[in-house]
Amino acid sequence: MKMDLRSDTVTKPTETMLRAMAEAEVGDDVYREDPTVNRLEQLAAERLGKEAALFVTSGTQGNQVAVLTHCVNGDEVIAEAESHIFYYEGGAMSALAGVQTRTLAGERGALRPEDVEKAIRGNNIHFPRTKLICLENTHNRAGGAVVTVEQMKGVYDVAQKHGIPVHLDGARLFNAAVAQGVDVCELSQYTDTVQVCLSKGLSAPVGSILAGDRAFIEEARWWRKKLGGGLRQAGYLAAPGIIALTEMVERLREDHERAQQLAAGFRKLSLTVEPVETNIVLVRTDSIQEAAVDFLQRLADRGVLAVDFDEYVIRFTTHRHIDEQSVAKVLEVVEELLGAAKCSG
Repeated sequence: MKMDLRSDTVTKPTETMLRAMAEAEVGDDVYREDPTVNRLEQLAAERLGKEAALFVTSGTQGNQVAVLTHCVNGDEVIAEAESHIFYYEGGAMSALAGVQTRTLAGERGALRPEDVEKAIRGNNIHFPRTKLICLENTHNRAGGAVVTVEQMKGVYDVAQKHGIPVHLDGARLFNAAVAQGVDVCELSQYTDTVQVCLSKGLSAPVGSILAGDRAFIEEARWWRKKLGGGLRQAGYLAAPGIIALTEMVERLREDHERAQQLAAGFRKLSLTVEPVETNIVLVRTDSIQEAAVDFLQRLADRGVLAVDFDEYVIRFTTHRHIDEQSVAKVLEVVEELLGAAKCSG
């Protein structure tokens, strides 16, 4: 039996979601006639504290639609140096929107307000115009690190002072809210626009939500169409998204508990583990003098799947299909591999 900890994107829809898909009332969403999509967008807007929302095919599409809507060719976007929108989206901001990215090093993924303020361009014809600040919460490459309400507010206050909108890549924003014990609106209130993913820990098979004020979403709908995101009877995909938002949020704390159990087990095996706040565990392999890709191959040979994050860093991601028994099995396999490495050394 394989234990797939590569990502929470590997989650399968629940039985309730499958029934909802089969029974969904649908129409042509390009004509705005799909009642299930309309219901999902209204629900998402309410949950995120925004005027309106748009169902998009993926988190990347949602982020890029946001950049295209906020900016024009030649503008500059401030983002954290290892943020998903900069690191993992195929250079789409430059390729599609024609914008320049100014990256800043964060503290576990969180931008410091003073750094953001310093990076905002002055009124000078030699400079591009700073038109957008992008945040990420939780921060993937920082190990699922939570950006706190206070940190969000700090950057938002600077942005408001300079009249610059804030977009949040909140692919795992509900993980951040659950980890902090706050309503998701406590975080999304310090954004102008926000993207949240339905198909990670929330277990829907497809899709993300982009939310903001009504005028922004109307413009974003136009950009979504340009990018080929105008789906037709999309209610079959939106139906599990409704279940994701109404039934799957609170159970995310189970994923966080499994991640803590996994991290504790790795530490007992004398592996170096980065701080764990949500459902991502980053483990260093330099202490055992083995490259991440090599250790991953040995794990895969024994049915454990994860991903490399650096030459000596492996990411394990917990989700609905990883229970306590799975955690125990992963730790057993890792212990065997470490023992084998010692014997061969």
